[in-house]
Amino acid sequence: MPAEIRIWEISDDGSLNSIPNTQINLEEQLETWIEQDISIISPNYMVIGRQVTTDFGGVIDLLCLDSSGDIVVVELKRGKTPREVTAQALDYASWVTDLSHQRISEIANEYLPDNKHIETAFQEAFGEELPETLNEGHSVLIVAESMDQSTERIVKYLSAQGVRINVLTVQHFSGVNGKEFVAQTFMIEPSESTEKVRSGSKRRQSLTREHIRFICEKKGLAELYDNLVARLDSIFPSKGTTASSLAFKGKIGNGGARVILSLLPFESEAKQGLKFQVYNRRLAEYCGISTEHVEALLPASHEEWTYWAAVNDPDKDYWVGFQGFFKTPEEVETFAKSLSG
Repeated sequence: MPAEIRIWEISDDGSLNSIPNTQINLEEQLETWIEQDISIISPNYMVIGRQVTTDFGGVIDLLCLDSSGDIVVVELKRGKTPREVTAQALDYASWVTDLSHQRISEIANEYLPDNKHIETAFQEAFGEELPETLNEGHSVLIVAESMDQSTERIVKYLSAQGVRINVLTVQHFSGVNGKEFVAQTFMIEPSESTEKVRSGSKRRQSLTREHIRFICEKKGLAELYDNLVARLDSIFPSKGTTASSLAFKGKIGNGGARVILSLLPFESEAKQGLKFQVYNRRLAEYCGISTEHVEALLPASHEEWTYWAAVNDPDKDYWVGFQGFFKTPEEVETFAKSLSG
């Protein structure tokens, strides 16, 4: 069974007073509490839907997105039998497994307040851009005030078979001074659950910088790549890799670090050059130059480009720019020298 939660209050004289666990039909309030503060479950989740109707007729209590762009189904037990709660959770998992980027965006954009779009909400929640590919994996979390042995046995079996499923037990406590407390514990330690399924995950792992350079070397672009990266490293102190790119980031305004320019080794070729994508307005604001100046600095081989998921985003100006190819050291020199001042 999940570990029993007990809480003591330290009194003024240093003695301990046990705070009793109170039964208040907690599951009727849990959905609202979790929606209001998802950190009850995890700081790495954001809610993108409540009472989401599936194509099979079921209704998911809360639909979340984690910081990797994977879907999380949150289902409250609400007195269901062990067979019902696990079967329902797996039924929902079978539906979310094929949710497209577009469908996820539609669900989120209908739910998020103030007409906020999923890209903006994700950036605010995690300080990173929404991944290019969403829902390459998914997980299920059953939330309850208590858990029976049968449900525990079923969930542990499914987890051992590589199914990303867990149980969160949340309990309520009332002190003699009228203060109320909520405590939680996971049936399976989240880090342990993640480790069990990592090898079977569909999500592509981020490239290493060594791997990116190796790809460029095989394509005869290593010297050009080394030159450009060395110059950009001094301009953008923050950088990171994705499954397909090396991304250079910069802080714009009061927000977090945002991707400004990316190099894409898989789409680069010896004849064409080193592929890049750049957000025009972001680069202009970061370097304190005009957007017209940005385009003037780019290699001859470039064209207009918009991040595909931001077509209807009210913040669209920050999602448009150019893509093209660096072909010569002179193009690298012109671009980087002007940015570094």
